[in-house]
Amino acid sequence: MAISYNGLWKQLIDHGMKKGDLCAKTGLSSSTIAKMTNCESVKLSVLEKICKLADKKKQDIHAKIYLRRKYSDVDL
Repeated sequence: MAISYNGLWKQLIDHGMKKGDLCAKTGLSSSTIAKMTNCESVKLSVLEKICKLADKKKQDIHAKIYLRRKYSDVDL
């Protein structure tokens, strides 16, 4: 499994949010959330919207994506 959003789902649970709340607060479509639920790739702009909501540093997320691509045998 090359892509996992398990950390995001855990954060939602920790903050008492559901996937529908994530849609409403970020403006993401339910089909995008469905892709993420099925561990499919999404556009970087989707991750950016989630980062803005979570108030995380985008540089940290981008660094993780870079390392994942560099050291993964599976194309993202």
